[in-house]
Amino acid sequence: MQSANDHSVRPHWLRVLIIGRRPKATLARIVVLVATCFVTFKFILLPIRIEGVSMLPTYHDRQINCVNRLAYLRHEPQRGDIVSVRLSDPGGIANPSVMFMKRIIGLPGETVSFRSGRAFINGQPLDEPYVKFSCDWEKEPVQCSPTQYYVVGDNRSMAFNFHTQGRAERDRIIGKLFL
Repeated sequence: MQSANDHSVRPHWLRVLIIGRRPKATLARIVVLVATCFVTFKFILLPIRIEGVSMLPTYHDRQINCVNRLAYLRHEPQRGDIVSVRLSDPGGIANPSVMFMKRIIGLPGETVSFRSGRAFINGQPLDEPYVKFSCDWEKEPVQCSPTQYYVVGDNRSMAFNFHTQGRAERDRIIGKLFL
């Protein structure tokens, strides 16, 4: 036979479902989870929303993604990497959250040009399988300094004048696209 006291010792099923049988352990797990999420999304993975069509068809307008801020701790950015580039100075007062998402095609010290819609690096055509839309861009050679990378979007069907592209200083490259 069960006494009335035995029933009061067992936790109510809703309480068990929400906070578990050991509330202190559950609270400790929640604190660790919140701290981990805060550190991850404040200092390591920066969530961004893509706005615009410059990276079509690789990435679409209004798509959510993350930038890995630790990607370049052990090595420098590579050709083909999709990176987030900060518009304002790293310590500047202008809106620090406005960034471009572009693909690196030119490395420091290289010369980048466009002829008949094709990208050329140091006079050699660049193989770009990610470019799906043809274009007619013409751009005289531009030399990257030892601290600059040449970045451009994948959607080359846009007129050259309307496409944000060009040299980006290394200290403005925030990180590599995570997903």
